[in-house]
Amino acid sequence: MTGAALRAFAPAKVNLYLHVAPPTPDGMHPVASLMVFADVGDTLTAEAGGRGITLQVHGHFAPDLAGLDPDRNLIVRAARRLAELAGTPEPDLAFWLDKALPTAAGLGGGSSDAGAALRLTAAVLGLAADDPRLEQVAGEMGADGPACLAARPVLGTGRGDILSAPPRLPPIHAVLVNCGALSLTGAVYRAYDDAGAPGDAEPLALAHDLDAAALVSGLSGGRNDLEAPAAALTPAVADTLALVAQQPQARLTRLSGSGATVFALCDDAVAARALADRIATLKPDWWVRRCQLGGPWPQG
Repeated sequence: MTGAALRAFAPAKVNLYLHVAPPTPDGMHPVASLMVFADVGDTLTAEAGGRGITLQVHGHFAPDLAGLDPDRNLIVRAARRLAELAGTPEPDLAFWLDKALPTAAGLGGGSSDAGAALRLTAAVLGLAADDPRLEQVAGEMGADGPACLAARPVLGTGRGDILSAPPRLPPIHAVLVNCGALSLTGAVYRAYDDAGAPGDAEPLALAHDLDAAALVSGLSGGRNDLEAPAAALTPAVADTLALVAQQPQARLTRLSGSGATVFALCDDAVAARALADRIATLKPDWWVRRCQLGGPWPQG
């Protein structure tokens, strides 16, 4: 890589529904989830130079990663692993992450950052964007890694890593709300199992070419099986769900992933703006973002 820095957008992932079956003998949970991506997220920049692969983190939520060894960060791990599979020496590559998404939030932030790192590293190494080694490494980073690498609407089954095209979706106007509480994925899954893991991994049957009203109606027949255990473990999650659902602009309110971020689908951009302004006024210390869901979004 020579010249100007390369930049990639790492969008927030939102699970419009998440059906979770009891664990298999290997301890993994089969799932079915319709995943979409927001036009808000982190930004990752890569520049040639330094010695080996390095990472510096800036932005509003950078302090949340202050105690993490950079070598354990998914950005560094993904870039090194891709270079290894490509049979090349570790490139001299400095990453700068603008961390705009909250952590432990159910938004796939780490996996999306890794996906951005893979796209940038592939460009540096001269690999095609559809080189299968990128998806292999993304899967090694986590079950939602392949979806976050694709960063476009997908239906995930299996562990969430078997991807297929969803029905054609309309523009989705939404609001993301995070109260600042941590919702740890492992603890939520353990609570789900302790409750008997009552869900299943059947995909939700949705009509094709949905409009906004039909999408909300169809999604109402689904659920997030991790919502109840996350809310039981973290009462602030339950409070967030209740507050957002009370607002007249919220047509569908649900937890994303294992939380703690709640999303609300709205009729249009005007309703989403009104909802975001209302929540921000009521809870000025919360992270609240109006967004559009879908993807892929422009890079940079």
